[in-house]
Amino acid sequence: MLAALEASCHVVLEGPPGTGKSTLLRSVAAQTDTSFVFVEGNAELTPGRLVGHFDPAQVLTKGYDPSVFIDGPLVTALRDGALLYVEEINRVPEETLNLLITVMSEGELMVPRLGLLKADPSFRLVAAMNPFDSVGTARISGAIYDRVCRIVMNYQDGSDEVAIVAQTHPEAEADFVAKVVEVVRATRVHPELRMGSSVRGAIDLVAIASRLAERRGQASNDPVGGLDAALVALSGRVRPFEGGARSVESIISDLWHATFGTSAAEDPPGKG
Repeated sequence: MLAALEASCHVVLEGPPGTGKSTLLRSVAAQTDTSFVFVEGNAELTPGRLVGHFDPAQVLTKGYDPSVFIDGPLVTALRDGALLYVEEINRVPEETLNLLITVMSEGELMVPRLGLLKADPSFRLVAAMNPFDSVGTARISGAIYDRVCRIVMNYQDGSDEVAIVAQTHPEAEADFVAKVVEVVRATRVHPELRMGSSVRGAIDLVAIASRLAERRGQASNDPVGGLDAALVALSGRVRPFEGGARSVESIISDLWHATFGTSAAEDPPGKG
């Protein structure tokens, strides 16, 4: 990542949610003492929102003077020589993406009534994207891919994920954290799940289990309370294959019992 940016390259980070794409960029920006401008990629990101616009009220009195132009994130990054971070670039409309082609190739942007803007030499585009099979994503054009270097990011290994959760919740019991991470990692390879949970699910699960235990007067590593926390933290993060016979709650319960060595008979009525 650092080498690509130092070589004046633009970069796309590709990987599933929760693999540390934003964290990596923040670390790089801090290490290189570079500012970055964040853009949330979605279907509502129009060219005008990305570039900026003239203040209508000021235009009535001053006309299309550069002083009344309100910079959008792209123009801000161009002027300041910042990293423009476009999150989930494959959710961005094609007409908006087309603006970036000239910017990446020529280092300039033509804005109607404002003129030609030259990018500061430090300007870089860094985009993040989820896999193509994620809902709401689309394939970005070859013209974009031809102008970026691609870094594939995947889930951390088990020991790293345990360390991440333990760092976030240092008060949690180590064995409980390790088993929670094991459950979360098992969701990614389960044959009935199209998408599993990232480490964020484990972080939330441990937090919810702790608060739930306080309310119930139970130990924070109580497996029954932990299962309730798992259903809350994970059921919205995993995706089953279409036409599957079982609910995600049932799958999560099975994974929990298999990991913690508990039995479904311990579940409260109506569970699963």
